[in-house]
Amino acid sequence: MKLLKRLLIGMLVLAALFYFVAIPYLHKETKKFSPSKTTTFELGDGELEVDYSSPAKKDRIIFGELVPYGKIWRTGANEPTTFFTSKDIKIIDKTLPSGTYSLWTIPNKESWKVIFNTEIPDWGVTRVNGNQTTHKAKHDYLTVEVPVRKLDEPVENFSINFEKEDQNQKAQEYLTLAWDTTKIRVPISE
Repeated sequence: MKLLKRLLIGMLVLAALFYFVAIPYLHKETKKFSPSKTTTFELGDGELEVDYSSPAKKDRIIFGELVPYGKIWRTGANEPTTFFTSKDIKIIDKTLPSGTYSLWTIPNKESWKVIFNTEIPDWGVTRVNGNQTTHKAKHDYLTVEVPVRKLDEPVENFSINFEKEDQNQKAQEYLTLAWDTTKIRVPISE
């Protein structure tokens, strides 16, 4: 009985060490290869901010292989990408209330679905299966679909930015995501 009790305590100590020491260490190490980035933008009297991890292409085929088509992607590496807006904004023609959201995507060859989710998990994929995301569809607040633009030159590091384009004497702002030879633009406005 004492041996069983000691064995059980030993297993609990090992599990705690793994959970509280090994996993945080591994998370820290992965950030060396996919550094954290932040991009901000002033939209009228409001501010937008995106925090994400930026993996590198490293001679890999990204979309359709590393990032499969038709499957939910954490949109970067490490923790889920977050999108903050200090005021209500429009994403295409849908209203996104002020707040912080996790940003998920479903890449396809011709178009991507872009998803703003109200839950922000600690990590972008499960600890058991690194190919399965921590995304929960029941927390999806807003989903839009935008076309893919093919780039002539590949983008080495995944990047998220804001762009402004003048169209017919009116400015249009975009949230842009680019990696490899793929770019998407999500129209945003007040």
